[in-house]
Amino acid sequence: MARKYKVPTSSNWAKAVASEEFDTVVVCTPAHLHIQMALLALQSGKHVLIEKPLSHTLQGIPELLQARDALGRQAAVAYVLHLYPLLIQARDFLRSGVFGVIRHVTATSGQNFPSLRPAHAVHYSQTYYRDRQTGGGAIQDALTHTVNWVESVVGPTDSVLCDCAHQVLPSVTVEDTVNLSARNGEALVNYTLNQFQAPTESTLQFNTAIGSVKIEIHNGRWGTYRLGDAGWTWREVPPLDRDAPFTSQANLFLDQVEGQPGRLCTIEAAVQTLRFNLAALASGDSGRRVLCAQPEN
Repeated sequence: MARKYKVPTSSNWAKAVASEEFDTVVVCTPAHLHIQMALLALQSGKHVLIEKPLSHTLQGIPELLQARDALGRQAAVAYVLHLYPLLIQARDFLRSGVFGVIRHVTATSGQNFPSLRPAHAVHYSQTYYRDRQTGGGAIQDALTHTVNWVESVVGPTDSVLCDCAHQVLPSVTVEDTVNLSARNGEALVNYTLNQFQAPTESTLQFNTAIGSVKIEIHNGRWGTYRLGDAGWTWREVPPLDRDAPFTSQANLFLDQVEGQPGRLCTIEAAVQTLRFNLAALASGDSGRRVLCAQPEN
């Protein structure tokens, strides 16, 4: 970092965070470190942007919220799907209520995870991904993004019944495949995901009594199909540069720090998704439906 970007670095994160050399901290470490680092940053008067998932446990969450509110600092969690124009457009339509109450949602996605970690990079089995405690596995690493975004449309998840397993990925034992049934208020939601298939694809469909909305992220389009129509009406959205959503996220957080309205995922919304993660893992391990309000750790 020092050589490439010509910036000062430190090997003592606590000392660096407590210093008065800057006013904003980005926490992008393994999940089990997020809360303690973010809490110290807030207590030191810093604003903080935290990587997803918020944590691997609910411990420390009340203290984090209390520090944010007591000190008047800004805090957000880096669920970057909120910055995709394609998803923003589709969500705006869904929230408008044109098609009425959403009753059923399906979310199907997959990718070849090893191909996204090229040979010259650190192998995924040597990163946080290898251990659930550090935020690893398909539920906390990949599915959590989709869940957080779906919850922004249909509200918080009440309960989950999850089947997950390690199916293919070499050199790890965490789950790489997930089939999950969820209840979000009046909506039934199904999630399927794997991290070994050849194509990188992600499709979401929201169904009401009078119409459906389909989002094909990999094709850069979303469509509507009203009951009685002859077919889908598609809206094409130009693809983004890979880093564009992350750059936008950074800029929006800086805007938030400067007093503009927050547009990123809040701590509260991330806590809800954390409850989903914990409930999904507990359900997958036990084979039982688990309430998100009281997930097992």
